[in-house]
Amino acid sequence: MREVYKVDHRLQIVGAIKRNDSATLQRIYSGNYPKVEALILKNSGTKDHAKDIFQEAFLAVWQNVKQDKFIPQSESSINGYLYTIAKNKWMDVLRSQGFKKTITATQLAHFEIKDEENNGIDDDILKDERLEDVMLAFKNLGDACQRLLRMFYFEKMSMNLIAEELNLDSASTRNKKYRCMQKLRQLALKKN
Repeated sequence: MREVYKVDHRLQIVGAIKRNDSATLQRIYSGNYPKVEALILKNSGTKDHAKDIFQEAFLAVWQNVKQDKFIPQSESSINGYLYTIAKNKWMDVLRSQGFKKTITATQLAHFEIKDEENNGIDDDILKDERLEDVMLAFKNLGDACQRLLRMFYFEKMSMNLIAEELNLDSASTRNKKYRCMQKLRQLALKKN
């Protein structure tokens, strides 16, 4: 009986979102915005940043549910999904060249940086070093490493596309990226 209730409740939430039920959408919106705003304000953002990021994240959740790309198990799974999207969007802003403030690692410590291509290998640089030190170390890398890392982190190119660009196979490109990150890590650690 309990399983039937879970399935029925899940279908109700999905159905309400797909029907654009204003009460459901308003409840999700107002229940989640304060958490996202607090996250962004705590991490070098403004209320305007928070509003923009939250709007983008909310729209992404709404579209993904409508297109069956995300099927929530409950309203709390929608809340977690929305928060994760907003957090990732804010991380993209912080990493962008347009956001040139010096952000210390302690300000980013509670973010979980997930990237399917790097599997968290590079998290310790953001957590252990000041971003300013990393950028100085980046300038001391060779041109080849700078180019590869720039394509991956700033231009957001996939490893396969980078491999084509560099005329390498995917495994060699991943190894080269790993070696470049190791060298960057060593250079950044020398600064301290």
